[in-house]
Amino acid sequence: MTPLLEIRDLLVSFDGFRAVDGVSLTVDQGELRFLIGPNGAGKTTIVDVVTGLTKATSGSVLFEGQELLGVPEYRVVHRGIGRSFQKATVFGALSVLENLDLAASFRRSMLSLLRRRRGVDPAVAETLERIGLGNVANQPAEALAHGQKQWLEIGMLLVQQPKLLLLDEPVAGMSPQERADTGALLQSLAGEHTIVVIEHDMAFLRAFAQGVTVLHEGRILLEGTVEQVQANPLVQEVYLGRARDARSGALEEGEVVS
Repeated sequence: MTPLLEIRDLLVSFDGFRAVDGVSLTVDQGELRFLIGPNGAGKTTIVDVVTGLTKATSGSVLFEGQELLGVPEYRVVHRGIGRSFQKATVFGALSVLENLDLAASFRRSMLSLLRRRRGVDPAVAETLERIGLGNVANQPAEALAHGQKQWLEIGMLLVQQPKLLLLDEPVAGMSPQERADTGALLQSLAGEHTIVVIEHDMAFLRAFAQGVTVLHEGRILLEGTVEQVQANPLVQEVYLGRARDARSGALEEGEVVS
C-alpha cells in the first residue's frame, strides 16, 4: 500500500546550514503522527517544504505517489493538503459561520459562487458542530477564546476536504480543558483524515499520539510509539533529561519540549 505522504532523503540548506539533513519518513493513510523536537530540529521546515512554502535543496516529497517539490502552494492545497500555523489565521471581523463559509468556497465552482444560496451549506453546518462552535456561529471570530480560534482554523481546513492535515502546535497556550477537547477532536478526525501534528507538549503527546517521530538537528533521532519514545535513553538525554524522575527515569507529566 502506497503511503499517503512519503519524504525521501530531504535536504534543506540555508547558506550552508542544514535545517533538514537527509530526512526520510512515511505517513500512512488515516494516521495521527506527532513530530517532536526542540526549536531548530527541522519540524516546521519539513512542513514548509511539503506545503510549498520553502524550497528543498534536494530529495523528494511524494503525496499519493505524486511529487510535490516544485508544486506551487495553491496547487498543494488543491491536491488535498491543509496546514495550520502556530497563531490562528482567522478573519476576526467575520463571524464564525462566515469564516467557514469563506473557506468552503475554495471547493465551489465559480457558477455556484455567483448563485445566491439559501441557508447554511450542509458541510459547513456539520463542521460547526464537529469543532464545537455551533453555539457561537454568529459571533465575530475576534470575540472567540484562544482555543476556539484554533478550532475554527481547523474547521476552515476541514471544509476544504483535505486528505492530509498539518497542524503546527495546535494546543499552544490552551487551558487543560481546551487541550483535552482538541485531542479528542483530532482523534475523531484521524482515520477519516491523516494528521501530522508538530507539538512540544509531552502530556498532550502521551494522551493522544499514535506514532511519534523525534527530530534532532535536522535528522530523525527515533520513530515509534509514545512508550518507545519515552523509554529511549537517548531521547531522554537529548530532549527531556531535565524532566526525568531521579528514581525511575520516567518523563514527568506536563513537561514541554522547548
